[in-house]
Amino acid sequence: MSESFLLNDEQMRKFISEGFLILNTDFPESFHASLFNQLNEVYGEEGNPGNNILPRIPELQKVFDHPVIQGALTSVLGENYMMHPHRHGHFNKKATAGGWHKDSYWGHQRVRNHRPWWAMIFYFPQDVTIDMGPTGVVPGTGCYQTRTFESDDTELEVTSHGKAGTFALVQYDIWHRATANISGKDRYMLKFQFVRTNAPTKPTWNNASSEWITPAGFTKPIVQHELIWRDTWNWLTGQQQDASASIGDRSVSAADEWIAQLQSDDRSLRAKAADELGLIGEAAAAQAVPALAATLNDAFEPVALNAAYSLGRMGEQGLRHLLGTVENGSGIAARSAAYGAYIAGPAAIDGLTAIVRSGSADAASYAAFALGELGRAAAPAVPALIERLRNADADAKVRRTVIETLGMIGATEDAVVAALEQALQDADDQVRFMAGLSLSRLGAQADKAVPAIVKALDDDNRYVRANAAEALYYIGTEQAKNALLKFLRTSRWCSTTTPKTTF
Repeated sequence: MSESFLLNDEQMRKFISEGFLILNTDFPESFHASLFNQLNEVYGEEGNPGNNILPRIPELQKVFDHPVIQGALTSVLGENYMMHPHRHGHFNKKATAGGWHKDSYWGHQRVRNHRPWWAMIFYFPQDVTIDMGPTGVVPGTGCYQTRTFESDDTELEVTSHGKAGTFALVQYDIWHRATANISGKDRYMLKFQFVRTNAPTKPTWNNASSEWITPAGFTKPIVQHELIWRDTWNWLTGQQQDASASIGDRSVSAADEWIAQLQSDDRSLRAKAADELGLIGEAAAAQAVPALAATLNDAFEPVALNAAYSLGRMGEQGLRHLLGTVENGSGIAARSAAYGAYIAGPAAIDGLTAIVRSGSADAASYAAFALGELGRAAAPAVPALIERLRNADADAKVRRTVIETLGMIGATEDAVVAALEQALQDADDQVRFMAGLSLSRLGAQADKAVPAIVKALDDDNRYVRANAAEALYYIGTEQAKNALLKFLRTSRWCSTTTPKTTF
């Protein structure tokens, strides 16, 4: 990838804090006109092709081969990112707006990553004006599981409109919707999802500065999440961060004032107060930890998240409260505490491992999620993760999380590969899907699993089959390549064979 097409620091900071970027390809107008006409033909005569939109209109691949789109995805997801098997062409001619939502992971139970493991592209093959119903997003909401705004808060919305070839690169978990198309014109938006296959070890964009610098101005009012943004930046740059030192010359003398603000009626101010206490770091632990621990139960999720991240920077005292909440808490508090636990770094591994071994299904899922975000440092937890996976009473949610976590940790010993092989036969289709993704992340070290992956190519679930094929591609050994080629020769698609032209 030519460096000239990678994002720069300013764009990456905007993406981290606001959750989206509007970019443009430079195809000639004739290219987009051709795509638009093909879409009209396919939708008009055959209906929505769903996941088959790419093989049905192969010219679309040129969009995702374009260096601007490849550069944006490489910058955010690393060089070996994967195109998710789900993709969808949205046709909007409705004069009413769609509902606010986050895309699911086969449902909404999964704990969502704040760090960019997933991303989406919204691509517009025709000119889109505001009255044509462009996709709207609420900036800064990518880290919220709950909707933190009223459905009619349209002043918070940003729309992705522009000339043909405009695309939005968005955080997978951002809140978004289709706006009302009152123009009377056809409007297509092509949504494709992408997944990171490896944790970053260095910046994969045009990085000039190692320091996080908060953007000077935001597109819309955004709640302060300095700790979340800094953690994401440091993770993407491969930096090891001090989990407790003061940031930005914050003084412990300000701690009491911020603690008082945790009781404010202004929820944005409560969120800022929780964030500022974490920026002071462990020096404020004696005063701040009890107040922050109570704030984990704040009904406004951004406040609870900031409290959790702050507790993760409060040393042993803060970590103790986080682990206790992961194990015994519920709702927003327990989920938020899982994020705070991995902010605490390797010091959290023993406590999280103990919860995986003996905690409830929810607690074990949260603990396993946090261990996954700790990556290779969490390798000592692998035996406990496999043990919990093999328990006869292991909840499906636990199995899904543990299987994904094994791939994120990246340990390649035989026991891990064997556990992922077994997961390809799990009764839960999401577990089987995650097993394929984790085997992809292990790469060539998972070659022993190829026979089991080949069997998964016949799975009843389309996404399990797709991830099994991706696993063979990313494993990339001779055995894997031969198996993939055999599968593709059988399942190949002819883009011009339609109900009108069957042969």
